[in-house]
Amino acid sequence: FDNMEKQLHLNLLASRPPMAGGFQSSSKMKMGPGRKRDFSPLPWSQYFETMEDVEVENENGGHSALSWAVFTAVICSRINCRVVAMDLRAHGDTKVKNPEDLSADTMAKDIGKVVEVLYGENPPPIMIIGHSMGGAIAVHTAIANHIPSLLGLCRYIYMVNIHNMQNFLRSRPKTFKSLENAIEWSVKSGQIRNIESARVSMGGQVKKCEEPTSSPGVSNSIGEGIIEEEEDEEVEEESNKKRMKDDDQEMKKESIFTWRVELSKTEKYWDGWFRGLSALFLSCSVPKLLLLAGVDRLDKDLTIGQMQGKFQMQVLPQCGHAVHEDAPEKVADALATFMVRHKFTEFKEGYLW
Repeated sequence: FDNMEKQLHLNLLASRPPMAGGFQSSSKMKMGPGRKRDFSPLPWSQYFETMEDVEVENENGGHSALSWAVFTAVICSRINCRVVAMDLRAHGDTKVKNPEDLSADTMAKDIGKVVEVLYGENPPPIMIIGHSMGGAIAVHTAIANHIPSLLGLCRYIYMVNIHNMQNFLRSRPKTFKSLENAIEWSVKSGQIRNIESARVSMGGQVKKCEEPTSSPGVSNSIGEGIIEEEEDEEVEEESNKKRMKDDDQEMKKESIFTWRVELSKTEKYWDGWFRGLSALFLSCSVPKLLLLAGVDRLDKDLTIGQMQGKFQMQVLPQCGHAVHEDAPEKVADALATFMVRHKFTEFKEGYLW
C-alpha cells in the first residue's frame, strides 16, 4: 500500500452571492463605433466567493474552473444554489504527483474524494454538470456512484471529430506574448465567443513560461564550436547564424505564456473518456439534462433514449464548443428550469422567468 496515498491539491471555486441590481453579461453589451475592445484579464473574485486548496488522498483533464465564472454569476441570480467549480488534475492550478494519469476512472475518483473532503459522510444534494471532456467525467462519476447524494446530471454535447482533433491542436498558437494576447486570440479565433468570459477564463488555460533560456545546450555548443574552429569561413555565413540565433532569442523573450495542458499528449485517454458514453449516460438513474448545439448531434443511442423520455433535452443553436462561456444565460436558464421542475431548488424571490 506504499503507493496508495497520492496527494492532490485541488483548486475549488465557490460561487458568490449575485451582484446587486442583477447580472448583465457582456455578451449582450453593445459597443460604440470605433471603440476598442478590452482584452484585459478579469479577477476570479468578481464571480466566486472563495478559492480553496483542498488536500485529498487518492488511491491510485484544457478548460479550468474559471470557464464557469460567468455562468455561475448568472445561475446564482436565477435560483437558490451554490456552485463549486473544480480544476481537474493537470488543469488550472491543481497540482498532483502523477498529472499524466488522466484516465476517466482516476478523474472520477478525484471528484468523489473532493466531495468527501468538503462535506464528509453527509454531503448535501448535488447536481453535477460537465462540458466536453468534463461532461464525460461527470457521467463516469455518476456511474461509479462516487457522489452518494447525487440527484441530477447535466452534460453538453458538441460534436467533435476525434480524428481531426490533433490537426486542430496543431493549428493553435503554442505561445502568446501576454495574457491579453491570449484573450484576444481566443475571442477573434472563435474559441470563446463571449469576451467577458474569455477575460476571466483564459488565465486558467494558459500559464507564464519560465524565464527565457538560451537554445538547447547541444545546439549552443555546436554553434559556438563552429565560430571558434572555423574562423576563416565566410563572414556572411556567421552573420546568418548569428541572426537566426538572435531571432530565436527574441521570440523566446516575447512568447511568455503557453498552454497549461498539452492536450495532444492526452490522446491515449480519449477513447476511454468517450467510448460508449451515450449508453453510460442513459444508464444513470438520476434525472438527466442533455444540452446540445443541434439535433444532428444525437447518435443512435441518444435518439432512442430521447424518444423513450429517458432524459430532458435542450437545443442551444448557434453556440460553439464552450457553450457555458458563449451563452451563459441560455445554459443557466435551461439548468434553472430543469432543477426547479424536479424540485431540486426554487427560483429566487422576485426573479421573473
